[in-house]
Amino acid sequence: MTGTPGTPDPPGPQPPPTTPEHPRDLVGIGIGPFNLSLAALAHPLTELDTAFYEQRPAFHWHPGLLIEGACLQVPFLADLVTLADPTSPWTFLNYLKTRERLYPFYFAERFHIQRAEYDAYCRWVSENLPALHFGHQIDAVRWNPERDLFEVDYTQLDTEGEAEALGRTHTRNITLGIGTAPHIPDPLKPLAEAPNVPVIHSADYLDHREQLLNADHITVIGSGQSGAEIFLDLLRARPTGREKIHWLARTEAFAPMEYSKLGLEHFTPDYTRYFHALPEAVRDGLVPHQWQLHKGIDTDTITAIHDELYRRTLHGGWPDATLTPGVSVRTAGRVATTRVELHLEHLQQGTRSRLTTDAVVLATGYRERPLDQLLAGLDPYIRKDSSARPRIDDQYRLVLDPSVTGSIYVQNAERHTHGVGTPDLGLAAWRSATILNNLTGRTPYPQPQRTAFTSFGLQTPEQPTNTTGRIGEQRGNLVRLKT
Repeated sequence: MTGTPGTPDPPGPQPPPTTPEHPRDLVGIGIGPFNLSLAALAHPLTELDTAFYEQRPAFHWHPGLLIEGACLQVPFLADLVTLADPTSPWTFLNYLKTRERLYPFYFAERFHIQRAEYDAYCRWVSENLPALHFGHQIDAVRWNPERDLFEVDYTQLDTEGEAEALGRTHTRNITLGIGTAPHIPDPLKPLAEAPNVPVIHSADYLDHREQLLNADHITVIGSGQSGAEIFLDLLRARPTGREKIHWLARTEAFAPMEYSKLGLEHFTPDYTRYFHALPEAVRDGLVPHQWQLHKGIDTDTITAIHDELYRRTLHGGWPDATLTPGVSVRTAGRVATTRVELHLEHLQQGTRSRLTTDAVVLATGYRERPLDQLLAGLDPYIRKDSSARPRIDDQYRLVLDPSVTGSIYVQNAERHTHGVGTPDLGLAAWRSATILNNLTGRTPYPQPQRTAFTSFGLQTPEQPTNTTGRIGEQRGNLVRLKT
């Protein structure tokens, strides 16, 4: 370390281009929180030659949802590294120390930090890690069987996002962290894609907030945390008695997130290992029924919404705000030039109705970005399950043809194999440590043997107790490749 104590070294010069004779050990595609976690934990492992590429010009974490006062739903200990290495220079607490904010944070007594602060912390890490390369669009990934290497083609972009140069890097292993994309329900896609129609996804909320507040009537669709935060923010900004807001949700209730101590144990490595070992059909049946573990609303937000609505009744009357769960949008269309007509169906009543509104916010969540386009050149090597999804082993690697000696690790693309904890920030450091332990063939980050009081399944006499894999025998780790 150099410079001010506690401050990580600044990025060094750009590493030289790789060649087939001198490939990298790991190339990361995408720089969101999960690959950023991996890069931070890989940084002190000097035997690794790594590079991470991202199309965007800089790190930003859900900028359209950094609503003032909105907090993470996980404690600050779920930063990029702490749960794998609390002594790392890339912890959230060290970030506060470098900003001379450690004492204010201490006296604030906050276990859950604001989203904007988490974004600022991640940007601090991203600006100081030398292995990160923004403004690089990945174009293709191939396996070269003659050299036993992956070839990654990219386009370097200028500050305006225009192509500036082409490049290729060679690597023994890859980690995919391309993240998720906003999900827009099919009935609303034509309107969301049309110009001058105020139908936006919650991911772009802050960019359109003023336009939304100027609308006469606003409809929010979606029962999760984002929908609740947007509804509350709009409600607080509208005049009493003239709120004119509808909040619609397909779920049966505006339900609180499961946040009991034992319920949270579904976001532990223990549960992840248990889920991964279940038969495919059982896993597929479980995931839809676990929505309240990660798609509910935290109780503080629910309380704040009720308090705001109640405050608006103090002088008589009711706020002009309608909250209706159990409703789906069948179809939608324009009325006149810019107004929107939603055709609704109440699932329990079996009734249908129409709602005309001036603006719609779709808090309809995100979906994993499909890997097939990026990995089209590798499709013959990728083993699929019965639903044509990539098979992913317990070390977070795509199951590939045995002829491929390298590994492709995935981050936040494995819910079908690893369960509801896949997008959870609290498991980021553990997953990154798992990948690095497997990649190096040693244990730079020792993992706890037990992480939950709950035993999620019955142990049978013939069932091994260690399901983390025998690292020395894993295909694609550096020990095997370099000897």
